[in-house]
Amino acid sequence: METEKLYYQAPYLTTFTARVLTCEPAKTGFLVTLDRTAFYPEGGGQPADHGTLGGVFVTDVHERDGVIFHTCDGPVEAGSSVEGAIDWARRFDHMQQHSGEHICSGMICARFHCDNVGFHLGTDLVTIDFNADISWEELLEIEAQANRYLWEDHPVDIQLRRGAELDALEYRSKKALEGDVRIVTFPGADCCACCGTHVARSGEIGLVKFLSCQKFREGVRIELLCGGRALAYLSRTWEQNRLVAQSLSAKPEQTYSAVTKLQGQLSDAAFRAARLEESAFSALAAEYAGAGDVLLFQPPMPPDSVRRLADTVAKTSGALAAVFAGQEGRYNYALVRSDGADISPLVKSMNAALHGKGGGRNGFAQGSVAARREDIETFFRK
Repeated sequence: METEKLYYQAPYLTTFTARVLTCEPAKTGFLVTLDRTAFYPEGGGQPADHGTLGGVFVTDVHERDGVIFHTCDGPVEAGSSVEGAIDWARRFDHMQQHSGEHICSGMICARFHCDNVGFHLGTDLVTIDFNADISWEELLEIEAQANRYLWEDHPVDIQLRRGAELDALEYRSKKALEGDVRIVTFPGADCCACCGTHVARSGEIGLVKFLSCQKFREGVRIELLCGGRALAYLSRTWEQNRLVAQSLSAKPEQTYSAVTKLQGQLSDAAFRAARLEESAFSALAAEYAGAGDVLLFQPPMPPDSVRRLADTVAKTSGALAAVFAGQEGRYNYALVRSDGADISPLVKSMNAALHGKGGGRNGFAQGSVAARREDIETFFRK
């Protein structure tokens, strides 16, 4: 016997009573069937409802041959009457995301004469794939159009259509459909075959916000947030921007120009620091002119600076320059031979003795060691 689907009859129903038909143990808990249910099963890109059933938690719901199976974390008695309660926050979030996706997809498909070829309602994001090339600027125009539609608060129409009545409709669908087809219509925005749950009026969605538009296969993949998710995201990013503005002593709407200015200052400072570092390295290297093999210890430095110092010293010493920069127990190293001879045997031996990692060839090697200074000095005295 097929399950009566209360989620279609009354999508805003949050509690209901039903008779338990079967309860069987399964790998993930217990599979329960009812004579009727308000729990929406996973399908059409929309996740399943969660909630409680007779005091146990419903963790998944799926449909097979018209029968709705509820995965529960405990058993309920077959033949008994139970009360079900939908996790309404989860359901309404899914209704907002799915309905917002319909409106945006309908507008995009109409404008670009393309198809929605993929839809996923995830825990964080909604992703939609289209087989058309859409720019970010064009997408923002759709965003503005969609939000105007929401604020106009249009009613949503959901009807079962079949036969000639269905054939006369222009509706979006990924495959040919027969029999009773559930058609969800957002007048003036979208008409689509869909099995999901939706809001009653577009105003309940509240807000849609596109996050990204990336090349994907022969078209684009769009990331979207609707309703409460969009508000939460914008609130988080606003707070981040407020803190950035505060740290830069700028107004929140001027953070980009403030960051650009700061980047220029940092670039100038980095250039001056590099010139000073180059002068310091040259002065230090001059102290080892013709000295042969040199072992140097320096304060912590970026790996690139360690490499450049080793290279500068090797050129003046005329042999091997081994530079270790760091603090006791942890050093970045660079080894350079002025003649470019193979350095790999030395590096292999050193890494084994000093708990190091890294390598190189043609007279150059770089990496790190976990060793004390005296252990490093002992190794190079051998």
